[in-house]
Amino acid sequence: MQIALKVDVDTYRGTVEGVPALLELFARYQVPATFLFSLGPDHTGRALRRVFRPGFLRKVQRTSVASHYGYKTLMYGVLLPGPHIARKAGDVLRQTRAAGHEVGIHCYDHVRWQDFVAKKSRTWTEREMRRAYDAFVEAFGDSPTTIGAAGWQLNKYVIELEEQMGFAYASDVRGAEPFYPKMQDRSSRCLQIPTTLPTLDELLGRDGIDESNVAEQVLAASRKPATYGHVYTLHAELEGMKLLPVMEKLLQQWQAQGNTLVSLEGFYRTLPLEDITRKEVVWGEVEGRSGLLALEG
Repeated sequence: MQIALKVDVDTYRGTVEGVPALLELFARYQVPATFLFSLGPDHTGRALRRVFRPGFLRKVQRTSVASHYGYKTLMYGVLLPGPHIARKAGDVLRQTRAAGHEVGIHCYDHVRWQDFVAKKSRTWTEREMRRAYDAFVEAFGDSPTTIGAAGWQLNKYVIELEEQMGFAYASDVRGAEPFYPKMQDRSSRCLQIPTTLPTLDELLGRDGIDESNVAEQVLAASRKPATYGHVYTLHAELEGMKLLPVMEKLLQQWQAQGNTLVSLEGFYRTLPLEDITRKEVVWGEVEGRSGLLALEG
């Protein structure tokens, strides 16, 4: 089976510390990945307003957010100015592509997108996406081909704009297999490649799962049949830092089992596009994550 590796890079610290560690790890095992970068200011501290969201405090306690992100990061946008990631860490972004990995857009301002996009207008949505697009072009000198929404949050205008802005494929939702999206009265020919596997922060702290055995949970999920293969979303702030040994174990076991590890681009190139159908994007819950997420209907 093929397993696509999608790396969400949410913060400045994840960019300058987590990404280089992952580049070294992936080089050692000779595997490609897709890195989706947050490209604007790091305002992680503003996520504290989620305190009233059902399940948020439980997740914070269960996953030890402070130990993974660091207290300085949790102050960005509140007590400390948020560093502009693409400008301050542009060398890391370019190093990632130079190492042979696919690069794309995660968002401009991670917290603003994740907390507000679901209920925002087309004007607001296009402004945020254009900011990210322009920051990408400024950093890399050319246009992106892929995008993946922060926190699996979007609205009907997102899928429409992805097609209009020239993205070939996106990974904005959770689901089982690739599809062409429809959401309310909007549809798109920008293919959706959903995340199919659970993430580490959804598993840790549940049912006796800790750093010593969380890899087995992901491996078990990845052995379940998937029409075209699985997509695993990892985070530079987790698998690239404190949980790097877990990521190495996953790579070792996946390769030992004969799986082919690819980027989203590699995954996309294997798909029989003429056979893929249109499906609705709906809202639903994912165990271990607070709030509603965009799901394959």
